[in-house]
Amino acid sequence: MTVKPKTFAAFYPYYLSEHSNRTSRRLHFAGTTLGLFFLLHAFSTLNFWWLLAGLVCGYAFAWVGHFFFEHNRPATFTYPRWSFMGDWVMWKDILTGKIRF
Repeated sequence: MTVKPKTFAAFYPYYLSEHSNRTSRRLHFAGTTLGLFFLLHAFSTLNFWWLLAGLVCGYAFAWVGHFFFEHNRPATFTYPRWSFMGDWVMWKDILTGKIRF
């Protein structure tokens, strides 16, 4: 991305372009889903170490997708907040069929 985005709406198309590989999107979806389960488990057990496990799991799946399938640098390194938001929006878009799984 040559121009730094000023809004999430401007960032999201770039985020999607960094996830054009289907296997990478599947890994992101799996990691985010597992991260969500860990989040729910943390609150159901009140053991908040599961939050850390969820973050590690989610990012591990995503980074495998980037390094081995997309062959690009994760947007998390440059845009951590918007990348995190983008992952959840992409997860929702995959879940609702807006993006091909």
